[in-house]
Amino acid sequence: MKFLHISDLHIGKRLNEFSLIEDQKYILAQITQIAQSQQVDGILIAGDIYDKPVPSAEAVQVFDQFLTGLADCNMKVFAVSGNHDSAERIAFGAQLMSRRGVYISPVYDGEAADIVLEDAYGKLHVHLLPFLKPATVRHALEHAPDASLPESYHDAVKLAVGRMEVDPAQRNLLVAHQFVTGAGRCDSEEISVGGIDNVDAEVFEAFDYVALGHIHSPQKMKRETVRYCGTPLKYSFSEAGQEKSVTVVECREKGQVVVSVVPLVPLHDMRKLRGTYLEVTARDFYENMDTQDYVQMTLTDEEDVPDGLQKLRIIYPNLMQLAYDNSRTKQNRVMDKAEEMERKTELELFEEFYELQNNQPMSEKQRAFAARLMESSRQSGGAV
Repeated sequence: MKFLHISDLHIGKRLNEFSLIEDQKYILAQITQIAQSQQVDGILIAGDIYDKPVPSAEAVQVFDQFLTGLADCNMKVFAVSGNHDSAERIAFGAQLMSRRGVYISPVYDGEAADIVLEDAYGKLHVHLLPFLKPATVRHALEHAPDASLPESYHDAVKLAVGRMEVDPAQRNLLVAHQFVTGAGRCDSEEISVGGIDNVDAEVFEAFDYVALGHIHSPQKMKRETVRYCGTPLKYSFSEAGQEKSVTVVECREKGQVVVSVVPLVPLHDMRKLRGTYLEVTARDFYENMDTQDYVQMTLTDEEDVPDGLQKLRIIYPNLMQLAYDNSRTKQNRVMDKAEEMERKTELELFEEFYELQNNQPMSEKQRAFAARLMESSRQSGGAV
């Protein structure tokens, strides 16, 4: 059985006041074509379907057309809500849609949806786990007997997974939307201060494949079959050098999962350009590039170019950002950095140092221990 793993569509997103809806229509049509050419049996959508909890009418229409097109091609859809979505709005009409093979995660009530499929290798379970916060799990299980209510994201997801009836003898796929510890982030993602949303990959050991959403860069976590597929489009200039793709997951007999990727080609790419005003407006600079791409321009002129943004948009109509890199801006950055350091707490500075040294954020236990140590030092009159 073969699936296409996608996530973080963020339908309705605006970037630097530019609407990306046409880019999203284009890439969703391309995803449908890839699904057809790959002859997949289903699409796994791992959250952040919309960019806002209350999406625009146009965004809802775009997603509706995408789902309808997939259903018309007899492809099953398995989708969960992400942190940008309203779980209640995403779940609306789920029972009706399931009759056409479109399965949407319900609002979490202590149980996760389990859709059972069957092929030549036997049964295959697709489990749907919407984005979970500790408060969501506590609310769902507050009246459950013997339930140990979680305080951290890791404990919340671990508890939710532990309540699933996962038969280890059969094949099990999980569609989820969480931040797994150690994942590399992009500027376009919603960051939780201090990494409090961390979930260790070990909680997903029971599943043959875990289709993750939330992180915008494609990457594996601990093993090949726990994966983020990344966004189908670039949503920040920190992603300008990435190649976006969809992940193809083929589930054969138990323990045999084959993973591959298919590149996506956007309607408009994203570029970072740099040079003096005369350099970037010279024909030989831009004649071999697609000037319709979304552009971040950094000018190195010592003096600001009067009305530079509008002048540059004559050549680069989708210029999103214009910045300067010269002696004035460098001096401003030095001052800003010093002020930023002064505003940070001792614990925040220590966390940054720890992450720099160890290439991973501190755990909740380590953070709590460091905080207690600093407080103890302050109370005893010592220097921190």
